[in-house]
Amino acid sequence: MKNLKKKRRIQVVFIAALALLVSVSLIGYAFRDGINLYRDPSKVVSEPPREGEIFRLGGLVEEGSLVRGEGTHVTFTVTDGAESVPVSFEGVLPDLFGENQGMIGTGSMIDGVFVATEILAKHDETYMPKEVMDSLKETGVYEEPES
Repeated sequence: MKNLKKKRRIQVVFIAALALLVSVSLIGYAFRDGINLYRDPSKVVSEPPREGEIFRLGGLVEEGSLVRGEGTHVTFTVTDGAESVPVSFEGVLPDLFGENQGMIGTGSMIDGVFVATEILAKHDETYMPKEVMDSLKETGVYEEPES
């Protein structure tokens, strides 16, 4: 009887450990594409990302850099006041997207150009994404919006 309880306890511990291992593996697999690190242009220039690494880039759309190509192709430059990164995007831009406006894009670097798959812009005239605001404050470019 004592041997049976000990054997059953070992089986329960083994099954629980196996279930925990499977759970952690599935969570890790789910997160492999879901975690996109935020970088500002200064960080991208000083520490270039790996080829094909997907990340989020944020900053202000540089004045005079917005060029609309054929169809839905758009190129522009994103800056944080210290450094600038060229961006290429194929798709429909948000309504409030424009020059000197904050934006965050998701994509990867290809031959020195950030190729965005998604562009997010502020949702009203006074909103600025927290990550963009923090990087602009670090470079001294951030200006408080007028109330």
